Amino acid sequence: MTEAPSPDAKQPAEAVQSGPVRPRRAAMFVLFSAIAVFAYALDQLTKLWVTSTMTEGERIPVLPPLLHWFYIRNSGAAFSIGENVTWVFTIIMVAVSVAILLQLRRLGSLWWALALGLLLGGALGNLTDRLFREPSFAMGHVVDFIQLPNFAIFNIADSAVVSAVVIICLLTLRGISLDGSRHTKETVAKDV
Repeated sequence: MTEAPSPDAKQPAEAVQSGPVRPRRAAMFVLFSAIAVFAYALDQLTKLWVTSTMTEGERIPVLPPLLHWFYIRNSGAAFSIGENVTWVFTIIMVAVSVAILLQLRRLGSLWWALALGLLLGGALGNLTDRLFREPSFAMGHVVDFIQLPNFAIFNIADSAVVSAVVIICLLTLRGISLDGSRHTKETVAKDV
């Protein structure tokens, strides 16, 4: 019969934890993937709903005067900027998507996993429109339908991208790197 170790017995060095527990990589990749798929699927399903139930230019009050569904097709970026260079936005979205995927090997923070998942899901949502919607491949118009007062008309992909940017800005301001390490004023001063 084996005797149970006493509570005051020395633990192996691996079991002793110094500092905060870092989330496991698998959990971060699952969160990243789940958020990216969710944002992409929600964006595409809402666009499918809008294009199949509304006519272009139709406006439906949801919570007047705050929120309306207003179906438009946008060939440019935010506020219809760059309408004549749609192909440039296609290239930018491909580059952003590839850059996100290349950064995943450095991922060490659940918050960064959330932000990058939202960013990838949003970029792929609008990229799908650019690639496969009219008028032609890689020059398609993005379906926008969410209208707030005195603001651009946008979609779920746009919301995901903006949310990701806000989270990334907050993480950066707090000194939390992509790998999960935290940089404070003291550590920055030591590095200089």
